[in-house]
Amino acid sequence: MTFLELAEERYSCRYFSQQAVEQEKIDAILKAAQAAPTAVDKQPFKIFLAADEKAAAVRDAGRIRFVTPLILIVGADPDQAWIRKEDGRNFADVDAAIAATHIMMEVQDLGLGTVWVGHFDAQGLKRAYPQMKDLDLLAVFPIGYPSADAEPSDSYAQRKPVSEMVEGL
Repeated sequence: MTFLELAEERYSCRYFSQQAVEQEKIDAILKAAQAAPTAVDKQPFKIFLAADEKAAAVRDAGRIRFVTPLILIVGADPDQAWIRKEDGRNFADVDAAIAATHIMMEVQDLGLGTVWVGHFDAQGLKRAYPQMKDLDLLAVFPIGYPSADAEPSDSYAQRKPVSEMVEGL
C-alpha cells in the first residue's frame, strides 16, 4: 500500500473492541513516533502510555470518552525545542504534532484504530500525573481494534479541492 492509500484509508475511529493491543504493535507505534522528523532532531516531545486499568484512570483524569485498552498522550516540551532566532518561534508543538501524526498513521498501518482527541481536560491530567505539568499536552490517542460497527463519520469524505488549499506565488 502506498502512503497516499494509507492516508486516504485512515479515518477517526470512535468505536473499539476491548481486545488488547499486542506489545509488538505498541513497540511499532512508538518506533514510528521516534522516527518523526523534528527541527534540528531535538525530539521535544514526550509520550505517555497507559494500558488496561491505567487507561481507565487516564480516561477519568482527562475526561476522555473513548474506552480502549491503550491510550497514548503526546506532550510538547518547549524547553527542549529548537527556536527560530529570527522571530523566537518555538517549534515544540510542531514537532510533537509531527510525531503524533506518525503515531496515527502507524496505528492505521497496523490494522488498529484511533482518533486524535483534542477535547480533553489537560489540567486534570496534569493534576493526576505531575510528570506532565511542564508540557503542552497536544493529543490523546485512544488506540484499539475497531469494533464491528466502527465506520467513518459522514464528513470523512468531504475534502476541500486542492485548488482551494494551494496558492501560487
